[in-house]
Amino acid sequence: MKKNIALMFVALLSIIVLAACGSDDEQAADTTNNEDTAKDEAQSDPIKVVTSFTIIEDMANEIGGDLVDVYNLVPTGTDPHEYEPLPDDIKAATDADALFYNGLNLEGGDHGWFAKMMDSTNQDWDVAYELAENVEPMYVTTDDGEEDEINPHAFLDPVVGIEMAESARDALIEIDPDNQEIYEENAETYLEVLVDIDEQYKTRIEDIPEEDRILVTSERAYQYMADRYGLEEGYIWAVDTEENGSPEQIKSLLSFLEETSPPVLFVETNVDTRPMETVSKESGIDIYGEIFSDEIGEPGEEGDTYVKYLQFNIDVIHDGLQAE
Repeated sequence: MKKNIALMFVALLSIIVLAACGSDDEQAADTTNNEDTAKDEAQSDPIKVVTSFTIIEDMANEIGGDLVDVYNLVPTGTDPHEYEPLPDDIKAATDADALFYNGLNLEGGDHGWFAKMMDSTNQDWDVAYELAENVEPMYVTTDDGEEDEINPHAFLDPVVGIEMAESARDALIEIDPDNQEIYEENAETYLEVLVDIDEQYKTRIEDIPEEDRILVTSERAYQYMADRYGLEEGYIWAVDTEENGSPEQIKSLLSFLEETSPPVLFVETNVDTRPMETVSKESGIDIYGEIFSDEIGEPGEEGDTYVKYLQFNIDVIHDGLQAE
């Protein structure tokens, strides 16, 4: 009898010990699962990136993919040179992990709207990345006759686009080094397309008869691109922040057209077309079509990504300058 009781006690004690071990294992597993879940949730939280205008917005999305949540400030149809941030913009800038801007005076420089927004939100300039920082600036002659204003439109040159995309990639890696491989892979795919477009610009502009390589637009936005690929520029006004389409500016362009006889004229998608229509009427030279300048197209329309924007421009310029 005593032996049976002893055996029963040992069996009961074994059950208690096993149950306790099972409970500890379950608790340990639960703890591990909770830690993994928290880690996964932390990794899945996208980086909050604020961009100054649509071209940089597109770059950030292409390179960041699902790892970024991009909020853009200046929408398509709005002048990026002179912008007044909205309350939602201020909130987004305040909460941002990073802010990407063009530089080269596009956003008004040290005293422009972007700098004022940074100051008003008390954001740290260490998380603001100037994507065109390493681009050698080119200058335009303003209405006072001085060639002292930086031309901010370097992004119309695909090679500059490549440099800006690389800067965006490096910034994202600096902010989020754990996902470096993903950013590098996304950027590599994106950069391959931009390199192909650069080659297209070279070969297709070389395909145009030399005497017809004359790009006439409303604003002198294409200076960087024209200089790289060998186009002569004609324009009505130098920069949008100056007077646009004055009689003196139109007269000056008409004199240029008499000297150079370009095949066609072009007009940007974001400008008042009436000054160029006047030039066309006075010169007898047709406006071939529109090309992009300060912004990409609306979603679902022509040029709604930076790649499509560049492709559209070279297609229209190439075809237009061979229209005769």
